[in-house]
Amino acid sequence: MNDFYFAMLPGIDHEEMIWLEELTKKYDPDTRQRFLILYQGKRKDPQTILITCLLGFAGVNGVHRFLMDQILMGILFLFTAGFCLIGTIIDAINYRKLTWEHNKQISMEIASMLGRY
Repeated sequence: MNDFYFAMLPGIDHEEMIWLEELTKKYDPDTRQRFLILYQGKRKDPQTILITCLLGFAGVNGVHRFLMDQILMGILFLFTAGFCLIGTIIDAINYRKLTWEHNKQISMEIASMLGRY
């Protein structure tokens, strides 16, 4: 597999690419390919998270939290109008960090499933 294959993921930044290369460096090409397929299916794009977060200003708060599998926070955002829009504003500012934390957690879960950890 090409070492730059992770660079083709939408919205990937340098830190995430280095993390993925380090996480999969000891994998054989078949295992690395399986990791990439699983990761692509569960990874969230930062722009998608930002757009769904901005839906909170249109009255539908918490969609981005549901997308990141944070169901309880999504329900809280939905019923409290994004904590009176303060939580929505904070999440809109920190959308890259939220997405990175979600994607890092997903990558570790996939790595443990494939036997890395």
